[in-house]
Parts: sequence; C-alpha cells; structure tokens
Amino acid sequence: MSMPQVTLSFAQSLDGSIAALPGRRTVLSGPESMAYTHRLRASHDAILVGIGTVIADNPKLTVRLAPGAHPQPIVLDSALRIPLSCNLIANPVMPLWVMCAQDAPAERQHALEGVGAQVLRVNAPGAYHTRWPVLLGALAARSVGTLMVEGGARVIASMLTGNAAHRLAVAIAPRLLGGLRALDAQIDPALLQRLVNVRYEKLGEDMILEADLVNSL
Repeated sequence: MSMPQVTLSFAQSLDGSIAALPGRRTVLSGPESMAYTHRLRASHDAILVGIGTVIADNPKLTVRLAPGAHPQPIVLDSALRIPLSCNLIANPVMPLWVMCAQDAPAERQHALEGVGAQVLRVNAPGAYHTRWPVLLGALAARSVGTLMVEGGARVIASMLTGNAAHRLAVAIAPRLLGGLRALDAQIDPALLQRLVNVRYEKLGEDMILEADLVNSL
C-alpha cells in the first residue's frame, strides 16, 4: 500500500502571514490565483484541512472556478469539535470524512454520523508532526492516492517538520499583514523540508511558488 502523494497549498502575504489574526478569515488570493487553487483541487483525490480552518473560514473545499471533479473533503479534528452547521456538513457535495483521536466523544460521533459525515478514529499518539504516517496510511487504506492539504497554520507546520508533503504550492499576495504566520519562529529550521525544483509564476497581482519538497533529515 503506497502513501498518498501530498501537495501542501496555502496563500500568504509577503511577510509570511496567512491571516490577520488567529481564528479570523483573511482573503489574500486574487481571482487568478484563486482559480489556480481550484485547478489544484480538481487534480487531487481528496483535500484536507484542520479544524481551526473550518471554524475560522467555514470553507466548502469544492471546485467552482475550474473544470473538474470535487475532491473528497477531510477534516482533522481530534476532539470532534466541528460545528454541524458548517458548510462541509450543512451544504455538502459528498459525505465529509472527519479524522479524530481514539478517545474523541462518542456522542459527537453519533451526531456527525446522523447528518451524513463519516468519522475515522485513528490511533496516532505523540507529537503532532509525528502522526502523519499513521494519518496518511489511514487515507491510503481508503484508496486516496493524491491529497491536497490547505492548512491552517498548525497543519502546515506539522507537515513541513514531519516530512509529510511532496509538493508545495504557495500563492504570495503583495500585502503586509503582520499577522498569523504559516511557520512559527520557534520551529527548529533543521526539521523543515527543503525546497527543490522551484518555479515561480505571476498570476494577476500574486506570485505562485511551486516546488518539490525533500526530507531535510
């Protein structure tokens, strides 16, 4: 069983911020780079975000600005905090997968399954960035061959320090926010994956950076 090929994608300002404030939705991408993101979505089997992104942004994770099929939406939510009123549950294009810890509340699982979501309990203890082999293995077992990950900050950092992503796609907006950074300054840079085969493309006012990621260890 081979692990999914993972593309890590997010938008940031020139100073590396992905939001003005934690927990607050900040639109950074212009229309051209937003369409690029939707083309990426259409090229992957599944798309994953953390529970923080769901609470802050209430995303749909669908393909609307490009041709192609919707990817399978997945949320990392260890304690099953996801609101039943969020777009992924209240207005789904397909049943949501929610990945949680083994000790997540059973009553929350029943509530989510009652509205059509599928709850995947995963036994992945330890530091957050060390859990990816188990999480990706669980998705591989469900025939996910390609996975797009859109954040938020904790997920981005854990993927890059856990050597879990294969490709990076970042939309850089010509703005200065001084807000929530994609990578915390306390992260040991020696743990971060290295970028190779770097390519830049200007889309509208934004700059797209694409690169392959390799193990830094």
